[in-house]
Amino acid sequence: MVTGPLGTIRSPFPVPFGWFVVAYSADLAVGDVEPLEHFGRHLVLWRDNDGEAHVQDAFCPHMGAHLGHGGVVENCEIVCPFHGWRFDGEGKNTNIPYSTRVNKREVVQPYPTVERNSVIMAWYHPTDAPPSFEVPELAEFGEDSDQWTDPIHREYVIEAPWQEIAENGVDAAHFRYVHNTDMVPELERYDTDGERSFMRSVQKFPTPRGVVDGRIDSDSWGPGLSVIHFSGIVDTFLMGCNTPISANKCVLRFTFRVKKLGDADTESTVGKAFADEVGNQVLEDMPIWQNKAHLVRPALADNDGPFMKFRKWASQFYAEPVDGEAMVYPPNGSYPAENDRELTASKKFGTPDPAFKL
Repeated sequence: MVTGPLGTIRSPFPVPFGWFVVAYSADLAVGDVEPLEHFGRHLVLWRDNDGEAHVQDAFCPHMGAHLGHGGVVENCEIVCPFHGWRFDGEGKNTNIPYSTRVNKREVVQPYPTVERNSVIMAWYHPTDAPPSFEVPELAEFGEDSDQWTDPIHREYVIEAPWQEIAENGVDAAHFRYVHNTDMVPELERYDTDGERSFMRSVQKFPTPRGVVDGRIDSDSWGPGLSVIHFSGIVDTFLMGCNTPISANKCVLRFTFRVKKLGDADTESTVGKAFADEVGNQVLEDMPIWQNKAHLVRPALADNDGPFMKFRKWASQFYAEPVDGEAMVYPPNGSYPAENDRELTASKKFGTPDPAFKL
């Protein structure tokens, strides 16, 4: 019997390090300033007059004002709303309007930032170590990808650690029992190479016209960026970006792009339907993720997915100690399912599992 005391920590894992999405590029105009809460820290995101995006710690070292609430951009500097101190993109104090000197000692900590694939990504490491790998250029998500439809975005805030969510990628069996797919996806391979991981699988998709043979193939770069290629119904790419708000809470951002079919109305309908289907599956997963315990030694069946291989890969992204005091880490609260969510296509058109029959 698996038990765990209430009040213990939610998971043994700290916030992982890596590249994480903090905003869509189109959502941050020149001169914009936005407050953020990511990585268990208060941050500020701003775009200077040269068009460059910056992510920094939020609090002014002078008197602690939050630069994301009332701060303004002037040229390539952010101006504190409290006393007008100015800081450049490297966090250095460039001007104190009522002083003839600047403060060279105090710095508003900057985070390495790249703008690529139509998103803004910041590098997080708990000791502020520099990036150890790069963000790839993804042709399907570039601004000039004329073979693909306009992006469709979905966003979900999930009360669960990054690793519990990411483990879904190697859990083929849950598709049958949570999402009612007609078969458990056939996992052809799961491989890792440094910060990279690769998953290749065969899947059947239920539709109003019957079951369609297809594939789900996934590539990941660290904990914050995955690209999933769905094929069979229509070629669709999903860029999935999981950003920790804290060690036990994440924001999951999805961007879908569908291969153009030559008919804008059909493309729009297919793209939205596919995004809705995947989004509804996330809503089916959420009560599992949010209410499950983390088991250090799960009782795996012989045909379960490569959970332990995934966990070994994931372990490299923790620079802080992983808690080892317990074998079971239960959730700290209760998160009921949303009963009014729309049924997925699998629930509408798939074959019910015999185990569920009365």
